[in-house]
Amino acid sequence: MSPLVLVILSRTKTKDGSLSAIGSRAEVAHALSLCNTSADIEGGDVLYGPGIEIQLSPKQDPVLQMLFTVTDKDISQPVLKRLHQQLQWKLLDPETGDEYFPP
Repeated sequence: MSPLVLVILSRTKTKDGSLSAIGSRAEVAHALSLCNTSADIEGGDVLYGPGIEIQLSPKQDPVLQMLFTVTDKDISQPVLKRLHQQLQWKLLDPETGDEYFPP
C-alpha cells in the first residue's frame, strides 16, 4: 500500500479569490515545532515529525503549500489531527481533489 500523501493549503483566500499563504517559513516552522516536527538542518526544506514528512518548496517565503507524506500511519494520526484542528490548515488529497478529514 502506498503512503498517504496530502497537500497542505491555507483555508483563507485573498481578495481576488486565490489562496492565501499559509504563513512565513518562520511561522510555519514554529507552528510545526509545536507538533514535534522540524527540519534536520536549519532552514531545511524537509521537516520530519512522528510518522510524517513535510516538504516545503525550496526558498519559497511565504509558504503557499506543502506536501505532507505519512511514513508511519499509526503514530502519524495525532499530528495529522492537530494540523487539521488546531492549525486550521486545509488538507487536500491530490489524487481526488477532495479535502481530507483525519479519522
